[in-house]
Amino acid sequence: MSLERLKDLQIQPEHKQRRQRPFWIIVLVVLAAVVAALLFARPWSPEKIRRMKNAGGFMTNAASSADASTAQAPVGQTNSAVDAKDDTVLTVSGYIINRERIEISPRFLGVVKWIGVKKGDAVTNGQVVVLLDDTEYKARLAQAEGQLANAKAMMAKDDLSYQRIHQLRTTDIESKQAEDDARLLLEADRAGVEAAQGAADVARTYVEWCTIHSPINGVVLEKLANPNELVMPQSFGGTRGPSTALLAVADTKDLQVEIDVNEADLSKISLGQKCRVSPEAYPDKTYGGVVAEIAPEADRAKGTLQIKVQILSPDRFLTPELSAKVEFLK
Repeated sequence: MSLERLKDLQIQPEHKQRRQRPFWIIVLVVLAAVVAALLFARPWSPEKIRRMKNAGGFMTNAASSADASTAQAPVGQTNSAVDAKDDTVLTVSGYIINRERIEISPRFLGVVKWIGVKKGDAVTNGQVVVLLDDTEYKARLAQAEGQLANAKAMMAKDDLSYQRIHQLRTTDIESKQAEDDARLLLEADRAGVEAAQGAADVARTYVEWCTIHSPINGVVLEKLANPNELVMPQSFGGTRGPSTALLAVADTKDLQVEIDVNEADLSKISLGQKCRVSPEAYPDKTYGGVVAEIAPEADRAKGTLQIKVQILSPDRFLTPELSAKVEFLK
């Protein structure tokens, strides 16, 4: 019994061998864990990376990518982007307007005979754009010129009479009173000639006013009358009141941006200050500008002051009454 029990307690040889992993695999795993722990605990400083790079050592991926992007970027690109933000003290939106909008109105009640332009046409200074019916005023001119000729003839006649009487007065054939009467009559004739000349000039002026010229180089913004319409000289200008005009003309190369600035921002703006203008319709385009006008009176209800910025070099992309962004520079 004791032998059988001993055999049961005896370990078989095949159970004595344990499955063992190679020793070098365990060592490598331990070393890798230690290196990873050190890298996460104390990352390399930029100065050490730079020194290692100069010494021919390794570089981290982050440092190499940063240096590569810096090398590829154009010189001054980053600085310009920073400067574009730093040189702006205030940004306000406004509307593009014509510095001068002229509504051409007749000087007297008349009938339109001819209009030679339409909306959008370019005009030059002195160009004939409208003709009014001048039949009545030409007749008045002819009448005035006839009266002038009659007055001159009368003066010439009385001048001859005065010369004769004056010669006879030297020989005591005519009296002093006759000479004075002839002289006074001649002076009255001269006054009559001047009056007739003035009446003729007035009639000639009305005839000239029937031909209306453009006062500036610009573009026709609106055509406000048509041929055969009766027009009258009533105009208060722009949108401030009733306006009976023939044409609205403006120079499209003389543009401004009209903006309302909050009173809290007025300290950042001064007359003559440089600006940068960007139309909302074309945000990629910018134009130089300068503060040309600061209103002398504020709007109490809005708490704003009107500022006008002159656009230095406008082009066809700038359309009046469209909105634009203005950046006031330092």
